[in-house]
Amino acid sequence: MAAARTLVLAGYGMVGHRFLEAMVGRGQLGPDGPWRAVVVGEEPYAAYDRVSLSSYVDGLGADDLSLVGPGFHDTPGLVVHLDDRVDAVDTAARRVTTAQGRVVGYDALVLATGSVPFVPAIPGTDTPGVFVYRTIDDLEAIRMWAAGCRSGVVVGGGLLGLEAANALRILGVQATVVEFAPRLMPVQLDEGAAAVLQDRIEALGITVHTGCAASGVRAEGGQVVGLDVDGRDEPIQADLVVFAAGIRPRDDLARSAGLDVGERGGVVVDDGCATSAPDVYAIGECALHRGRVYGLVAPGYQMADVLAGRLSGRDDVAFTGADTSTKLKLLGVDVASVGDAHGTRTEGSRALVYTDPLAGDYRKVVVSNDGSRRVVGGILVGDLSAYPLLVQYARGTLETPERIDALIAPASPGADAATGAGVAALPPGAVVCSCNTVDAGTIRAAIQDGADDVGGIKAGTRAGTTCGSCLPLLADLLDDEHRKAGVAVRRTLCEHFDHTRQELFDIVRVKRIRSFAALLAEHGRGRGCEICKPAVASMFASTASGYILDGEQSTLQDTNDHFLANLQRDGTYSVVPRVPGGEITPDGLIVLGQVAQEFDLYTKITGAQRVDLFGARVDQLPAIWTRLVDAGFESGHAYGKALRTVKSCVGTTWCRYGVQDAVGLAIRLELRYRGLRAPHKIKSAVSGCARECAEAQGKDVGVIATERGWNLHVAGNGGMTPQHAVLLATDLDTETLVRHIDAFLMYYIRTADRLERTASWFNKLEGGIDHLRAVVVDDSLGLVDELVADMERHVAGYECEWKATLADPERLARFRVFVNADEPDPSLVYVRERGQRRPAFPHERP
Repeated sequence: MAAARTLVLAGYGMVGHRFLEAMVGRGQLGPDGPWRAVVVGEEPYAAYDRVSLSSYVDGLGADDLSLVGPGFHDTPGLVVHLDDRVDAVDTAARRVTTAQGRVVGYDALVLATGSVPFVPAIPGTDTPGVFVYRTIDDLEAIRMWAAGCRSGVVVGGGLLGLEAANALRILGVQATVVEFAPRLMPVQLDEGAAAVLQDRIEALGITVHTGCAASGVRAEGGQVVGLDVDGRDEPIQADLVVFAAGIRPRDDLARSAGLDVGERGGVVVDDGCATSAPDVYAIGECALHRGRVYGLVAPGYQMADVLAGRLSGRDDVAFTGADTSTKLKLLGVDVASVGDAHGTRTEGSRALVYTDPLAGDYRKVVVSNDGSRRVVGGILVGDLSAYPLLVQYARGTLETPERIDALIAPASPGADAATGAGVAALPPGAVVCSCNTVDAGTIRAAIQDGADDVGGIKAGTRAGTTCGSCLPLLADLLDDEHRKAGVAVRRTLCEHFDHTRQELFDIVRVKRIRSFAALLAEHGRGRGCEICKPAVASMFASTASGYILDGEQSTLQDTNDHFLANLQRDGTYSVVPRVPGGEITPDGLIVLGQVAQEFDLYTKITGAQRVDLFGARVDQLPAIWTRLVDAGFESGHAYGKALRTVKSCVGTTWCRYGVQDAVGLAIRLELRYRGLRAPHKIKSAVSGCARECAEAQGKDVGVIATERGWNLHVAGNGGMTPQHAVLLATDLDTETLVRHIDAFLMYYIRTADRLERTASWFNKLEGGIDHLRAVVVDDSLGLVDELVADMERHVAGYECEWKATLADPERLARFRVFVNADEPDPSLVYVRERGQRRPAFPHERP
């Protein structure tokens, strides 16, 4: 057997590791492989998931982020040198020299040196307290410095910049983002989408300045105190500055070796990833292919696969470009950009746009104007349910449907038919996972070979193992294949539990589990995620009363629940006291007015008969609650997935048309169901006659008075997808009405999926209203007594969360703007409008 040839890999990041795996997978490395590999990585860590870097400051360690499987470095013929770098390449002698003095000859050299952060040439960038955002060591340095910081500025409003802002937010630092372009994520988003994203990011308390450039870092006493920005007289105060304004290909090694590089950087490569020097190749972010440097990991993976093929003797594989469709979650906001998202590469293209700024939703699909009207791109912010099909249309693997508008219109009955396609229509060659180039045919084959869950598909095909954006499509393909095979389809909550929400709810209730850790240990795996944590928190809150922020439960809650108030766009909170049935005394109104006056809170009457007080800082919430609780008010749960209100008209109390006491019943119902946690928020209403002034038929539970009692309507809702409620029972006496509502709500809470409103849950209920009426009214399942008993336990255990917080100094300790100081947030700026203050928009800030 001939001696193995030597392959040197310079750089050990995500793409470099993918290349090694591809070589091993092709039998090129290993006991009988024709190659031996010498890997030289500059960082002290082996390849890790740089895409998930902000998770490092959220508790994950370097080992958690590592991409290297157990035993991989023991592969025969593989030698790995970490904490070293290739400093010089002699292409004539075919050898490299490392910083630690190693000299290694090569038969093939692969440059996977990646990129470096771009830092503008402005004064002060070498000041202590200035960082870049690229590596684990960068984040560790930021974390150490941030321990004493209140505020920080991130220069760059693209993907990296927003990830960096999220990292600062996780570290408890008030973050400001400065972006040179007139909008956030200018490469991926248009103006409308960026505006929606900015609104949602600012609602988290992050300040955003667009259309301005950093001009210098201010320093005092040898460390950062602020950032100068063009167009502002005063610097933005900051205790640290992070530059995340883009990347530049790391091509210095190639330049010094005399390889061809582009005018704006990047090692020039052909379709086989070969450079201008014999047997020297470049892959990933350091490579310039057909005039383009890709800043995404997926094209780098494709280059790695192509090069592994070429070194295996496959001349027929080539890298001819990559799909740059992007789907990610930024600060909890789902964002996607697909194909020709701006329509600039398709002459005469047209765009269809749907936007709901109130809901934070933006959807755009770009179509050609050449007669075929084919989809060429799109943008989604908020609701990304259309992403899997939009990508396939833009790639041309699915034929553009006749009703293009149905792709982005709010969901409605028949929407699937209108789009004309589903996963079943995906051809075998349709790429489902761009990161790992896995097509639909491969995934279907894996399922037919026995992969019976998404985890099995991931293990067998690598699909979904990188950015994870294709996971919903994998689940849909799994369901589709199971349906075709006659296998019952199961909807597990997430990859950490092999149970549906309904099954987990029963486990929590029957086994009386009160700890997420215990539930995970007994019935799940891993660490949990943003899907299962709040879902389980809701189950705990629904199955047992008690303070929702005690112990481990506090880490499971969403932001609003965390502070028992609604977070607004400037980082302050709104306070909504409960006003049962909308009935309030003059003394109560006076107290609300006094509180609003004392704390200078913007005041607005809501559409659900409550008073909303806006602009309260976190540290002010306890003082405001104290005033309200002392006056007899309690939390209105405007922040929770819980009962919000029971709206009413005045009924027989004042109305000459009223036939029943609508106010009295509304108060009774609101007091009975207050604090009831559910898969989604619940709204209710009681109308005193058929004129329906309380609009009860647009609510989850709607009651309308009749001459003989009450008609009960259920499963209606307003919002993005309005739905009329359905009539469940008629002419009920009050006690029977309450019993039916008890059973209906508890049946919904037990069986609905996470974040599923009653209307959506009802629409999927087999048997529809007949089934629901049989269960709730006729007790066909023998469950009603049990459901009512569950409700009685909730009623007996109710306690106002504001009052419970005020009574405990440890619980109060969380209500501080800064963890290390008591001063109010200095970044809050307000203007007066119509006699009240509101948060300043960016152009109004000094």
